[in-house]
Amino acid sequence: MTSAGNRASLDKRPDEVAKMFDDVAPRYDVVNDVLSMGQTRRWRKIVFDAVGARPGQRVLDLAAGTGTSSEPYADAGIDVVACDFSLGMLRTGKRRRPDINFIAGDATNLPFADNSFDASTISFGLRNVNRPKEALAEMFRVTKPGGRIVIPEFSQPVIPLWRTMYTEYLMRALPAIATKVSSNPDAYVYLAESIRAWPDQDNLSHWMQDAGWEDVAYRNLSGGIVAVHRATKPLVSATTSAPAKPLAES
Repeated sequence: MTSAGNRASLDKRPDEVAKMFDDVAPRYDVVNDVLSMGQTRRWRKIVFDAVGARPGQRVLDLAAGTGTSSEPYADAGIDVVACDFSLGMLRTGKRRRPDINFIAGDATNLPFADNSFDASTISFGLRNVNRPKEALAEMFRVTKPGGRIVIPEFSQPVIPLWRTMYTEYLMRALPAIATKVSSNPDAYVYLAESIRAWPDQDNLSHWMQDAGWEDVAYRNLSGGIVAVHRATKPLVSATTSAPAKPLAES
């Protein structure tokens, strides 16, 4: 059940999560900038560079919300599809960027043909999918052989003291700030709880390998608060997979 009808539970029923994002859609991007202390713009640039798409290629931006994560591709002349299951988010995004192709879709049952995209990405959204391993498999299905997946997601700070400080921020400061700047602060209590419950860098890497992705690696940002995972879809079926490789931290 949701608190006051506005907060999704950690069992992540799709209807509850979608309703929660519908509620926060109008101010979602502004609140994110405040809570991340302006880091979201930097993270988007890093993800765009990691995807490495070129004009003439097609990119799936899953859990795209209002499309802020899709904008760098559209601005670069890349064919980007912004897919999300929150109709409120999609409507807000379409009003702001009518040039972007917004499509409603379920991450565990994508409305796209096999091998449709040169690259797939999901920015801070895999954590909100009720069956994230199925979403990884679906992204694998719709990505072309040789194509890339890039997943920025909140993760586990690598330094114990920093981890403790970050946990305190998540559980105390973040909800308090959200109360002042968001129309639905309960949604950000869910956000904090979902981050704490999310697997660490190595566990997510193993999930990606199990879904068929190869050359899995990740880069820690902000001391591990965020990790950008990347991998490729093999040209032929892989028989073995190497452990995930951490990249340089920044």
